[in-house]
Amino acid sequence: MFEKITPEAAGISSKALAKYINVLNKRGMQMHSVLMMKGDKLFAEYYWAPFNKDFCHRMYSQTKSYTSIAIGLLEEEGKLHLDDPIIKYFPEKIYNIIPENLKKQTVREMLTMTTVSECGSWFENTSYSDRTVFYFNHNRYEGCRAAGTIWEYDSAGSQVLSSLVEKLSGMSTFDYLNEKIFKHLGTFKTATMLKTRNGDSWGDSALICTPRDMMSFARFVMNFGTWNGKRLMNEKYLRLATSKVVDNTEYSESIWRYGYGYQIWRTDLNGFAFYGMGSQFTICLPDHDIIFVCTADTQGNASAAQCILGGFFDIVMDSYSEKPLAEDIAAKEALTEATKDLKLISAKGSEDSPFRAQLDGAEYRCSKNPIGISRFSFHFSPDGKAGELHYTNEQGDKILPFGINHNVFGKFPQLGYSNDFGGLRTTDGFMYDDAVSFAWLQDNKIRLSVQIIDRYFGNADWIFAFKGDDATVRMTKCAEDFLNEYDGYATAKRQIYKNN
Repeated sequence: MFEKITPEAAGISSKALAKYINVLNKRGMQMHSVLMMKGDKLFAEYYWAPFNKDFCHRMYSQTKSYTSIAIGLLEEEGKLHLDDPIIKYFPEKIYNIIPENLKKQTVREMLTMTTVSECGSWFENTSYSDRTVFYFNHNRYEGCRAAGTIWEYDSAGSQVLSSLVEKLSGMSTFDYLNEKIFKHLGTFKTATMLKTRNGDSWGDSALICTPRDMMSFARFVMNFGTWNGKRLMNEKYLRLATSKVVDNTEYSESIWRYGYGYQIWRTDLNGFAFYGMGSQFTICLPDHDIIFVCTADTQGNASAAQCILGGFFDIVMDSYSEKPLAEDIAAKEALTEATKDLKLISAKGSEDSPFRAQLDGAEYRCSKNPIGISRFSFHFSPDGKAGELHYTNEQGDKILPFGINHNVFGKFPQLGYSNDFGGLRTTDGFMYDDAVSFAWLQDNKIRLSVQIIDRYFGNADWIFAFKGDDATVRMTKCAEDFLNEYDGYATAKRQIYKNN
């Protein structure tokens, strides 16, 4: 299904596509991939190095849409009814007296995120290893409204739906979908799904697959259950799941306020979408037979969805014609130029600073601070194009290599972050893959950009500003349940003077 055609053959202008890619780069989007398909043919497939077509990427909340499809399959098998109360399926998980409104909450209301309320973050409630137990027993009487009234994002509820899939199918959520759908598509061969602390599939956030896997699943859903002429799932559920079942104008981002189906968003141009944190997007436009897929890590960038999706609709789709366009050599050249050297975004600034000679090798000792760093020093290569940050925190001495105005790829030196199981700290020396870049913002001001590019994604900005012997450090992070040590301020004094 991954035969390629030109954009013009798909009714899209190469000039518009080039403009779109240029806008993404100009606006500093931390893109990893962009794919577009007309029918069953790709007319755009771009990766920002080091990402490529084989990279298995975390889908975050796109996973919810996959869990919804699994619920539909179970309904088709007669193993559940959407209007049953959810507590019917989990009597063994309920330990406390629960609110009357929660007792009445149905599977369908959970699919539409019109639940009684969000129960809170499971990362912060470490006394619960089982998120379904947490959902039913965590105290939330206050504000526990009638289900089916207000739309509010309820990630924990989506996890309960995944647990329901596992209980009724007798398989992991991934294995069930693989048996029913994935294996027939010929994709998802390297895909997996992370687990929660108690070993349940992390079915609201942690499907890991390639962009082409995403594209094949989108095609299956947009076919409303058929693949190569064979029906794999009933059409009725998929048409309802992808329609506007409930209003969601309570949501703050206008780009998503077109309605909500069964764990699936509605979009402009009568489309529907799977949406994951950090700009994991799959957009399906049945009226035009167009699918858009992208992966990224735009966590912390409030304008990202508007830029990426607004650009797709306003630049790419505004050029769309139902009939193929005439091939345009000049437009093709512009597209080639726009996409010839795509790389993961890095910090950008001046090439060098006269302060480098003074900073190189000098040690700074920190006052007590919330980020727990006691000292640091910068060490530059002779040509000033790369270097290392040496620092000491509560875990000990660390070294973080960086490139100046470009990324250096390695391992982020902090230990104890989650791997296969979310919310569980590792003890085996595991470290996340990273990309780190350095920029001179001013002669005496530095930005370090840290990007985690593993099965968990996150980003951090570290600002170092110097005045005489004083230094101020500001660290900010955008990551789910890690990089918490790197968030706050520190002050420091220079201890060692070079050439003294």
